[in-house]
Order: sequence, then structure tokens, then C-alpha cells
Amino acid sequence: MNNQRIKSPESLSSLVYEKILAAIINGEYSVNKKLPTEARLCEIYNVSRPVIRESLTRLKEDNLVVSRRGSGSFVVKRPDSTVLQFSRISSISDIQRCFEFRTNIESGAAGLAAVRRTKEQLDRIIRAAAAMIEASKQHAVATDEDFEFHIAIAEAANNNYYATVLKSLQGNIKEGMNITRTLSLQASHKRLELVQQEHEDILDAIIEGDAQRAENAMRAHLTNAKTRMFEGTGE
Repeated sequence: MNNQRIKSPESLSSLVYEKILAAIINGEYSVNKKLPTEARLCEIYNVSRPVIRESLTRLKEDNLVVSRRGSGSFVVKRPDSTVLQFSRISSISDIQRCFEFRTNIESGAAGLAAVRRTKEQLDRIIRAAAAMIEASKQHAVATDEDFEFHIAIAEAANNNYYATVLKSLQGNIKEGMNITRTLSLQASHKRLELVQQEHEDILDAIIEGDAQRAENAMRAHLTNAKTRMFEGTGE
């Protein structure tokens, strides 16, 4: 019997995603240039067409590739190679999917926190936001302060499933925060201010008890954070 472990289609698509992403970052596949055809990509990476299509779908979700009807797939963005200083290429797919998952979970938690938080819970969120601002003034990455802000909001939803999920993902969440916050610190001051403003928008909505605005602000923040993962240190 052949005991060799057979990779699932999902793990294969993740592996191919990583390889194509690395090729884009390294300039092998240039911006505004067409990727090889699906048939050719199947040959290059020795996988089936469904695996290639799933990999391309992920790259499209990350705004790196677009499909043009009748023309094929084109690279539209090349992530700054700086991102590889903070994470292995094999981790990036998981981090991006974690941002995607958090967007739905945490936006709901923020909406509930706006209408359910106690005074003590609100004070904790405010302290966490202030700690992030102070850390930024000291040019610190403030990953721990950022996570405290998010977990405080999750707990203020007063539904322990939200906080339980975030705590179980703490390692992945902090890795993503560390990358995006470090890139922002190395980028323009305007970008750092933008990130801080996103946190303030969430806080203001929770203070005012506006559930819909809190949910929208959290969704916008995490969607933008996912995008910033591939923005490097440029404008």
C-alpha cells in the first residue's frame, strides 16, 4: 500500500497561491502583464485546472490579479517585498484568510458592543485606544495594545463566543497586526494617521451607542487592514 500522504485540493490551492504570490513579489510575473494560461499554469505547478482556478480566485480576492474576459488573468499589483521581512510566504495566505474571517466576526461584535457594553467595558476599550495612541507616539508597533482593543470590544458584546474565537486565533491575529502595523510605521505619517482614525471611528460609534456605525467602522478597518498587508511601505 502506498502510504504517501495525498494533499487535499484545498492545501494544493494554498501551495500554488503561495508560489504564484512569490513569483509576483519577485517580479517573475510583472504588473500589467498577462499570467500564463490556466493550461500552462497547470503544467508549471503540476496540478489540475480546478486547483489553479481556486488559487487565482484567492489572488483576485487579494486584489493582486484580475480576469479580463477573452484575454486571461493579469497582475495588477505587486506587493512590496518588505512584507517578506515579517512573515514567511507560507504564512501569508493564512493571515489574509484570518483577516477575512475576522471581518465578519468582529464587525458583529462591534455592533453588539455599541448597545450592550457596560461602563466598565467601555472604559477598558477607551484605555486600550489611548494606549495605542501613546505607543504610536513612541514609534512602537503596539501589537499587544491593538489586540487588547479588539478583545475588549469582543468581550463588550457580552456574548462569550466572540471573545472565545478571538482568543483562539490570538497567534494568527497578532501576526497579522504585527505585519500591518510595522509596515504602517515604516510608511508615511499620513498612513499611520489613517490607521489610527479607523480605530477612533470604531470607538466613537461604540461610545455613541450606534450599532450600525460601529459594525460598518469595524468592517472597513479590517478590510483596509487586509489590503494594507500587500501595500508595503509605499503611499
